[in-house]
Amino acid sequence: MTRHVVEIGRPDKVLFPGDGITKADLAGYYRTVARRMLPQLRGRPLMLERHPDGTDGPAFMQKDVPDHFPDWIHRVELPKEDGTVTYVICDDTATLRYLAGQACITPHRFLSRADRPGHPDRLVFDLDPADEDFAPVREAALGLHQLLDELELPSSLMATGSRGLHVVVALDRRAPFDEVRAFARGVAGVLAARHPGRFTTEARKKARRGRLYLDVQRNAYAQTAVAPYAVRALPGAPVAAPLAWSELDDPRLTSRRWTLATVDGLLEDDPWQDAPRPRSLRRPGSLLSALVRDEGSPTP
Repeated sequence: MTRHVVEIGRPDKVLFPGDGITKADLAGYYRTVARRMLPQLRGRPLMLERHPDGTDGPAFMQKDVPDHFPDWIHRVELPKEDGTVTYVICDDTATLRYLAGQACITPHRFLSRADRPGHPDRLVFDLDPADEDFAPVREAALGLHQLLDELELPSSLMATGSRGLHVVVALDRRAPFDEVRAFARGVAGVLAARHPGRFTTEARKKARRGRLYLDVQRNAYAQTAVAPYAVRALPGAPVAAPLAWSELDDPRLTSRRWTLATVDGLLEDDPWQDAPRPRSLRRPGSLLSALVRDEGSPTP
């Protein structure tokens, strides 16, 4: 196996002005977390959130691989509506460090792998608070966890490092995105119908009336979600961190519990070490249909 040496250009460039975090610090963090992060990235197309002038400067989301990226970085060309896009695939530590050297603070991953891009192996519920109160996010995550257990579908929990939490389900890649999103929408609808004063599936902000939005829109072809262990371009450099379900019991939990500076603590335990194996949606789909029949049609 060829090992590639990555030289970080302008390593002293400050990317987080309020924290003094440099490009070298970012690359060092990604090297440290690579053993945990790479299994979550391998084989997946990435969208790169780049901040060439640091977090106080302009940022852009990059899909197509730039021409100057070295040949040894893996790529995949996938269709889009009016052509194709060539995405980065991050399969090794060198690529992760190279992306950090390109001021990619946050990699966002496909919910499918490059070999079957239309068939996801991850389903994501995105839970963001309507305001600064994090309690509804914890309540929604717990409600989803319990509902998914009713549907015999184990799930995992992640702090996004930004505002909310992700509830993640591992899938066996048999169902295409349309089926997966329809299932996710149905689950969200049941939870919203059970707690109509607290949660909603209404995409229009004005119609939410302060309720937490159960967002399933990421479950579509070429949509992305923040990668586990990715740094967010926010003060303090918070990290998208896998969590244990028991952490929902802690009233101090927020989406930004872990940061680049606390990486040692983040890596002490691996909440996803015994993550659920990929599952089919066939039986959960049947159980969901039965719930909808028994409880009535969910409404936003």
